[in-house]
Amino acid sequence: MKRKIITTADGSKTIYIVEWNEQYHSVHGAIQEAKHVFIKHGLYEIIQNELNEISILEIGFGTGLNAYMTCLEAEKLKVDIDYVGVEAYPISSKEVSALNYAELLSKEKDSVFKKFHEVSWEEKHRLKSYFSLTKRKQFFKDIQDINQYNLIYFDAFAPKVQPELWTEHIFKIMFKVLKSKGILVTYSAKGSVLRTMQNAGFSVERLEGPPGKREMLRGIKH
Repeated sequence: MKRKIITTADGSKTIYIVEWNEQYHSVHGAIQEAKHVFIKHGLYEIIQNELNEISILEIGFGTGLNAYMTCLEAEKLKVDIDYVGVEAYPISSKEVSALNYAELLSKEKDSVFKKFHEVSWEEKHRLKSYFSLTKRKQFFKDIQDINQYNLIYFDAFAPKVQPELWTEHIFKIMFKVLKSKGILVTYSAKGSVLRTMQNAGFSVERLEGPPGKREMLRGIKH
């Protein structure tokens, strides 16, 4: 499928898939969306459980933006984060070089962002003092972890283009991989997604959405 780099409303880049009329991040601001949905309502919510180490599973590693922003927060908060990103179709090195997240988010000239895409798959890598990354090339339906993660960033392509990623079967897998009191956050606010999450076992709440979107969803495993 034809893909191209576009600039979102906050100046950060994302990848646009022409045939689907769909992008990896919100056109209203890639960084703003990641900060609001995954950092504010995911990471900062789970931190309140006073954990010494946080394990995170990202569904749709994609551009690496969510992982990179989480890494920056880990160093700032001095909280050890073990991050696993699952992606069936990694982006190309050319696409990585066109993304400007490090330029916008980090004051370091020697940014760690490119390492997110350069390190090998299926192995854990300690990228910063408080952040380790494992990338897994895998379909979401094949995830078999049980009670392993505190937090899930569910950042799959929208239900309108990939409905098979938003089924009760997938969310039951997500429920199983979470530890007790674990959290799943997603940018989607569709009523059908909320009901599917509830059917999978989650207690679900609607929250204020990121710029350009009225609401988002957060599920908790009680």
